Amino acid sequence: MGDIYDPQFVKAVFDRCSDRYITFSLICSFGFTERWRKQCVAAMPALPGGGARGYDLMAGTGEVWPHLLKRFDDVGAITAVDISSGMHRRAMERLHAHRAHRIEFIEDDVLASDLPPESADFVISTFGLKTFNPEQHARLAALLARVLKPGGVFSMIEASDPKGWWLRPLYLLHLKVVLPLIERTLLRGAQDFAMIGTYSTNFGNAAEIAAMLRAHGLEVKFTKYFFGCATGVAGRKIAPMVEPSAK
Repeated sequence: MGDIYDPQFVKAVFDRCSDRYITFSLICSFGFTERWRKQCVAAMPALPGGGARGYDLMAGTGEVWPHLLKRFDDVGAITAVDISSGMHRRAMERLHAHRAHRIEFIEDDVLASDLPPESADFVISTFGLKTFNPEQHARLAALLARVLKPGGVFSMIEASDPKGWWLRPLYLLHLKVVLPLIERTLLRGAQDFAMIGTYSTNFGNAAEIAAMLRAHGLEVKFTKYFFGCATGVAGRKIAPMVEPSAK
């Protein structure tokens, strides 16, 4: 196996499992992924005004969009950025055809994308952080600080390693043993879904990326969900103070 954080490796994994990703994720997380997406949206500070435009980074199947558009029904547009065209294609075919006029897709490595500075009122990301290593997280933090408008908001969530929780051994057993077993026996896959467990335990939690975002001057709140089985960061890019004009 090569570098599991190499963009082309990540793309190949998610392209191969895109057909069954939605069902597998929902069933094997016992519905928690859907709950956590909803909580990620709820954690996002209020959007600045109507017609907001923003990015869903590592957008995958776009399963967060219904929650986002329910809470903020006046969102003007969502630009989904993902390295896997397979994931997005399946998302639009199966879930989001009626939202197509509000969704733009960019197939690209997020960290190599040329997103314009101060172009986003919001940034959201669900379950994509684990596919980056620490150096890539630092680049993502810089990207977020660059693309958000002053006053713009963000929220991101990721499955995490619940260190300190007394049921952690069972959680890790589920990720590292049960999920690969399900894939081998029922899905006859190429161990792609098993990578989810590897990425999640390697990721740890979102505390490190929270610190990176704060270093770029962003206002950040770090949150644990369900005993730390998921962690998230949410906040805003602080608008500069406007000096009162001299009389």
